[in-house]
Amino acid sequence: KHQGRFFIYIPVLQDAGTGIYVIHADDIRGPWSAPIDLKIPGCIDPGHVVGEDGRRYLFVNGGRRVRLKDDGLATDGPLEANAWKPWQYPKDWVVEMYAPEGPKLLRRGEWFYLISAVGGTAGPPTSHMVTLARSRSVHGPWEDCPHNPIVRTTSIDEPWWSRGHATVVEGPAGDWWMVYHGYENGLRTLGRQALLEPVEWTKDGWLRAKGGTLSKPLPKPRGGKASQAGFALSDDFSSGKLGLQWAFHAPGPDESKRLRFEDKALVIRGKGKSLPDSSPLTCQAGDRSYEITVDLEISGEGHGGLALFYEERGHVGIGFSTTQMLTYGYGQEHAWMRQDMATRRVHIRLVNRENVVTWHYSHDGGKTWQQHSWQMEVSGLHHNVFGGFVSLRPALFSAGAGEVRARNFVYQGLTT
Repeated sequence: KHQGRFFIYIPVLQDAGTGIYVIHADDIRGPWSAPIDLKIPGCIDPGHVVGEDGRRYLFVNGGRRVRLKDDGLATDGPLEANAWKPWQYPKDWVVEMYAPEGPKLLRRGEWFYLISAVGGTAGPPTSHMVTLARSRSVHGPWEDCPHNPIVRTTSIDEPWWSRGHATVVEGPAGDWWMVYHGYENGLRTLGRQALLEPVEWTKDGWLRAKGGTLSKPLPKPRGGKASQAGFALSDDFSSGKLGLQWAFHAPGPDESKRLRFEDKALVIRGKGKSLPDSSPLTCQAGDRSYEITVDLEISGEGHGGLALFYEERGHVGIGFSTTQMLTYGYGQEHAWMRQDMATRRVHIRLVNRENVVTWHYSHDGGKTWQQHSWQMEVSGLHHNVFGGFVSLRPALFSAGAGEVRARNFVYQGLTT
């Protein structure tokens, strides 16, 4: 928030590469403006700060920054190199790459603090980290924290891998916290998850992390008014609009026109020839183990089904046409597993227990179930194999010249 107006600076991946956009609003609840391109290609991870000179700046990856105009909606000068010098870790550390990124700035007392990340956001479990520097001026010079890195995974045995890329915030009761991301040990399929760790200010004016390896429960922030976290993934499609849990994979500009709602059902028009090129409708699962059931009705010459989808080369799933069952395993449809089944209506059940997936299907409304003959192990379907920084997501798909009518999508987290 700056001078009574709220701003969000957003890194965006486009066909031409990365860039940064800004949106603004007078009320945090909206309405928000249309996105404005700041026209600084090749930049990610913007960190906004108002300097001691009263001017506004964005710090970005690679030790760079750019000055903003007073309204914050355009740049006011060129992108500056070497605006800050990222901390250099010892050369014998096992990381992914140097990759300085994620600069976030705050002003406390006479100091500006710059929190950033190096080491690469994925790769080996010991890759990412949180580093800290300070200066009395946004123009430097910047002094590295003598305790850097203040957060890092140091062993493959720790419960969270590749911890880093932090933002520091003050809690309602005056306590301080870091929000950053990491991968749960052995569960990279869940993607990067948000972690909250308490920090404290030392007598010499540096931050110290207090959570250790995050192997034990920690007290939650004090004070404030608690609100409901997250939202249900289940959807009976009775609202007549697409829920916030849903997002198309690789959508085109008119992707939403493939959808319509009829009689408590979501109708998905087919796209592409098979699951990989169908732009499936996905949601984000955060549980180590979970079960999903859905009721599907197939029409036309296409097919549709339920999948776990990372990207076009990495997915598993089962689908049905009006005449056959199709099986997708590890990025391809296996023709040798096709089975003739004359049906328009099918219930599908997926159970994922810590990356071991079992499928069932029913043609009598869920009264009796048949287990699919292929149980799948999916722990390898993640960013270190395919890139993309996403997760293995439950997905509904509709491919070919037809439609799929989905009813009663039910998601349930399971104990492990």
